[in-house]
Amino acid sequence: MNKVQSINYQSFGEKMRHYAKHPFSLLAVVIVCLAAVVTVFILLLLVGYILIRGIPNITPDLFAWKYTSDNVSMMPAIINTLTMTGVTLLIAVPVGVFSAIYLVEYAKRGNKLVGIVRMTTETLAGIPSIVYGLFGYLIFVIALKFGLSMLSGALTLAIMVLPTIMRTTEEALQAVPDSYREGSFGLGAGRLRTVFRVVLPSAVPGILSGVILAIGRIVGETAALIYTSGTVAGIPDNLMGSGRTLSVHMYALLSEGLHTEEAYATAVILLIMVILINALSSFVAKKIQSNKG
Repeated sequence: MNKVQSINYQSFGEKMRHYAKHPFSLLAVVIVCLAAVVTVFILLLLVGYILIRGIPNITPDLFAWKYTSDNVSMMPAIINTLTMTGVTLLIAVPVGVFSAIYLVEYAKRGNKLVGIVRMTTETLAGIPSIVYGLFGYLIFVIALKFGLSMLSGALTLAIMVLPTIMRTTEEALQAVPDSYREGSFGLGAGRLRTVFRVVLPSAVPGILSGVILAIGRIVGETAALIYTSGTVAGIPDNLMGSGRTLSVHMYALLSEGLHTEEAYATAVILLIMVILINALSSFVAKKIQSNKG
């Protein structure tokens, strides 16, 4: 049976002759391969170092329900991290998605207001997190009198991740072919039904990509939460109570200098949590895509 080859297939000799005639192409290939190798090496080095330093220090005491100065348990921080992530996404995702829907589906093309909004979101995406922390402290903690609480932290993080969710959702909606919209309009559907029944389901994988990026920033944020949610090592009774997340917990352990090994163990759990949350989000996106197909 003859082996099927692609039309643009090139043998090794043909590639070498091509590179001999175009040395800059060879240089570009070498740079790309070198960059890929360096990136993978740094990633493996970083993850490997965390795992090697952290895994031997994971003990049952670190998962005690109540934090003490002896066990420095991370369980309250784990619960607070999940709570903070859920509340933040509950606020940011609807606002970000509906804002992107308006910008793409309803706003007139070339509208100056749309341009200003897009420029503002791009600017907000580049602001350091410490600035968001000071803003949240002045507005939510002091002006609105929420105090150092989980709610203040969640509102601050929602403002932080809103530009990411808006931009990714906007790009996902723009990637949906106009033929989908035209076909829906041709069958008599209105704009609202077209958006929610045709356009939005097609854009779900792209939207979830933005949500995954937002989750990564929420879970790893430290500076903004120190000013807004506080560093209390316990599980608050409600959203108006203060509590620390895993990243803040790890920062507190390292800054004290007395529990460095436990901080590495916390980093391992934080890494595992991010991987599991991202894997779950990817699984949901694939399920939605397969059901749609």
